[in-house]
Amino acid sequence: MTTMTEAVRASSTGGAARKRAARTRSDTKRAAPAFYWMVWPAVIAFAAFHTLPVLIGIFFSFTNYAGYGDWNFIGLSNYFNLFKDSRVLQAYGFSFLFAIVATILTNAISLAIALGLNAKIKARNFWRGVYFVPYILAILVIGYVFQFFFSNSLPKILSGIPLFADNILTNETWAWTAIVALAVWQACAFAIIIYLSGLQTIPAELYEAASIDGASPWRQFRSITFPLIGAFFTINVVLSLKGFLQVFDPIVALTNGGPGTSTESVTLLIFRGGFSGGEFAYQTANAVIFFIVITIVSLFQFRVLQRREADF
Repeated sequence: MTTMTEAVRASSTGGAARKRAARTRSDTKRAAPAFYWMVWPAVIAFAAFHTLPVLIGIFFSFTNYAGYGDWNFIGLSNYFNLFKDSRVLQAYGFSFLFAIVATILTNAISLAIALGLNAKIKARNFWRGVYFVPYILAILVIGYVFQFFFSNSLPKILSGIPLFADNILTNETWAWTAIVALAVWQACAFAIIIYLSGLQTIPAELYEAASIDGASPWRQFRSITFPLIGAFFTINVVLSLKGFLQVFDPIVALTNGGPGTSTESVTLLIFRGGFSGGEFAYQTANAVIFFIVITIVSLFQFRVLQRREADF
């Protein structure tokens, strides 16, 4: 009898403890009202200045609105016309060519510099700061400096080379390379910091063991360094390609889309046609397509690159 009573009492005590623990977990999950007051203003501001304009833009993409005056619904006509517009297709071709070349150069140069800065060199922190400076400078200001360099200084310095004897920015075939040089110069600053963060996560013992086994520096990079910074490589490649696809400021500063439309990117075309060309609805549809393209490309990159990442 006593044993049964103790068992019942223990059971009731355990039940009460479980209820108190459940209440504690419930109270823990429920945030204090002050947190909501801090979050809601940001949510409302984001919805008012981002989500709502996006939805309005998508709505107008199904109309013939020119940015002023009356408008009518025209369905999917804007979207169908985009695929038949040679200027739009040229802008997409230029944007992808530019983005792919700039992404490859940015990551190759940044990784090489990061490997050098990660080595035991003098004034390592000073050089890290120096390489990060381009990222904090206004791209338009730097762009005009590069414009003067390409149009005035470079022809005088390399006057013996036909390609650079004249202003390369006026060369319809090669003007895009000057934009690549400016964009890569600035983008490397951020990519270097990301790679340095990744290199510092690799245990030094791995390199010591590889050296004892006689692995060459290239074999150490191929078998240890690159696989273990796979996640950082993924981040850099995805961010680089996404950012370069949306290139705008370097083009405005150097060529303004010229000569002709040879360096006109999708974002510049959307800006010109939508805000000053009377094609508000048409270029809004272009912006919707461009958003979908960038999303698909980014997701594809993540899916492919994450397979190569290594855990340790």
